[in-house]
Amino acid sequence: MKESSGTVERMNEKRYLVIEGPIGVGKTTLCKLLCKRWKAREILEEVEKNPFLPDFYRNRRIYGFQTQIFFLLSRFRQQEKLLQLDLFEKKIVSDYMFAKDRIFASVNLSESEYQLYLKLADLLEPRLVKPDLVIYLQASPDVLLQRIARRGRYFERDISISYLQKIVEAYNDYFFRSREQSSLIVNTDSVDFSEESGNLDGLVYATENHRGGTESYVPRLE
Repeated sequence: MKESSGTVERMNEKRYLVIEGPIGVGKTTLCKLLCKRWKAREILEEVEKNPFLPDFYRNRRIYGFQTQIFFLLSRFRQQEKLLQLDLFEKKIVSDYMFAKDRIFASVNLSESEYQLYLKLADLLEPRLVKPDLVIYLQASPDVLLQRIARRGRYFERDISISYLQKIVEAYNDYFFRSREQSSLIVNTDSVDFSEESGNLDGLVYATENHRGGTESYVPRLE
């Protein structure tokens, strides 16, 4: 029996999308713009609620484990609520994926801390909803540092370019090695996604026409 085109469209439609990328790349800005475009439900990471974060940026070695565990449990509680939502009623866009926690843990924890962390993460992650598509925003450490300075969060003043380099490398390693979810890779070094820019239209088109696996989108410079 041949499916109608409407049925195929509903099957291919992406209901749960995630914006990911390193610190300062512009995840929340793009998330808000896409939610406005699609009239989607917005899920934003609660970064500033982590009480260990200011101390972490001053001394990652001492405060890394408690910072990471707080994020793991906080992100789990927030993501767990997605199970109670009807994903077929309204599109959802989030400015983070649960798996990002593993990326940061791999950079910030010692080997023994990381192995302990993984035991807990492995218990939690299978209970969560996986996104239909992850939009991975890339940027160089220099660009990230400029954007971080521009947004002016007090607890991010001590972030070094060497730390950003490690985070960028960990993200690239994850997305270019992982085959666990569909992803759209977008380099944002020379691009500012905004409502006034045709770049947003191009990204929306690339997202809606993504066919699965890992694809790249090269924004057109305006």
